[in-house]
Amino acid sequence: MLPVPPAPRMTAAPRPLLVRMRPRSVDEQHRASSPLELLVDLTFVVAIAQIVQQLAHAIEEGHAGETILPFGMVFFAIWWAWMNFTWFASGYDTDDVPYRLLTLAQMAGVLVLAAGVPSAFESGDFSAITVGYAIMRMALVSQWVRVAVSSPAHHRSALRSAVGFTLVQVGWLLRLQLPEQYAIASFVVLAALELCVPLYAARQGEPSWHPHHIAERYGLFTIILLGEGVLAAVSGMQESLAERGVSAPLVLVSLAALLIVFALWWLSYLHPSGELLEARRGLSYRWGYAHYLVFAALAALGAGLESAVAATAGHLEETELVLGAAVAVPVAGYLLLLWAVHRPLGDREPLRAAVVLPAVALAAAAPLAAPAIGVAGTVALIAVVCAGLVAAVLVRERTGGVRASAAADVPPRLRIRSTARAPMRRGTGAAWPRYPRRSGARA
Repeated sequence: MLPVPPAPRMTAAPRPLLVRMRPRSVDEQHRASSPLELLVDLTFVVAIAQIVQQLAHAIEEGHAGETILPFGMVFFAIWWAWMNFTWFASGYDTDDVPYRLLTLAQMAGVLVLAAGVPSAFESGDFSAITVGYAIMRMALVSQWVRVAVSSPAHHRSALRSAVGFTLVQVGWLLRLQLPEQYAIASFVVLAALELCVPLYAARQGEPSWHPHHIAERYGLFTIILLGEGVLAAVSGMQESLAERGVSAPLVLVSLAALLIVFALWWLSYLHPSGELLEARRGLSYRWGYAHYLVFAALAALGAGLESAVAATAGHLEETELVLGAAVAVPVAGYLLLLWAVHRPLGDREPLRAAVVLPAVALAAAAPLAAPAIGVAGTVALIAVVCAGLVAAVLVRERTGGVRASAAADVPPRLRIRSTARAPMRRGTGAAWPRYPRRSGARA
């Protein structure tokens, strides 16, 4: 008998050291977040934890109003850094060695930014945050230069992005030398210029990005922010276990915090954002920029829940009305903003005005009952409102209130011509609708 030759070994192809950085297909099937993107998210988890902790301390010490502006400024820095990385990766992620190393540099910049959050809150010193931004910005500009060199079709727009971000970064460095009275005005001007750079670059050709990948990335960032609420629930459980007997108010506030987080997660994932962005790519800037307020509300909610737990444990002297508002205002704001951002979905929108606006009003009014029912009771009342909104949306879905397809809300020139061989949504067996691209539009 002849000897049987051994089966050939299956070896992975070696990772390319360098590839041309050209735009990825906007129709790429099964596009999902890469392991590297998830690793980068961990650095933003640290930065968000820092800003939530600082806001919670401000609420607990009774000067939350004074920190609203610093919170908005620091959160803008975190959110915009994440935005820059996410949208670039959606369109041009090559996963070669230079891309990975430059991403590592961006991660280092985020950690420097996170380390500077306390000083920005306490004394308005943005030095560390600006240095962290400079590190991230050098890496990002290098990536845009690679696109300009590798992709003739995107040469001009990529070059505009590289030059624009470089000039604005110089402005941030110069801002550190300005007198303190110009700190806020200069921040507003430079932040506006940051937002204008992508719009300016897009005039030479829309950059590439994948709608369903972007929708997934925004969903993951939502989960990161909701994680601060979960941390507050755990803190309440720990405080309860530390008591000699089980503390009913601490258990109540912990369970209520968990219910609020779960309900807001449920509501955020009702929206077919990927379909909306695929059908109406022109909404991308408005949709993407509006999420600054959506995400800021979730970050503020984490701080409010932490303060509510601390108050229930007896560690605070702040009034019940203020502590209740620290939870109610972010919840009401988030629900209102979530509805407003997704209104272009039309009849596909799960959160209709008749459903969401009463819930917003009830959540906002909940702190008025705080003197009578306490902080834990107020948080529980807000949780009931959120759960009731989820129930109302589910009832509406099952009674035919939401259309089964977004096609009826898409302009005629963008409606589906064929769904043959459309990419399949992972785990559902249902196809994503494929929309024809606008005539003359660039990917």
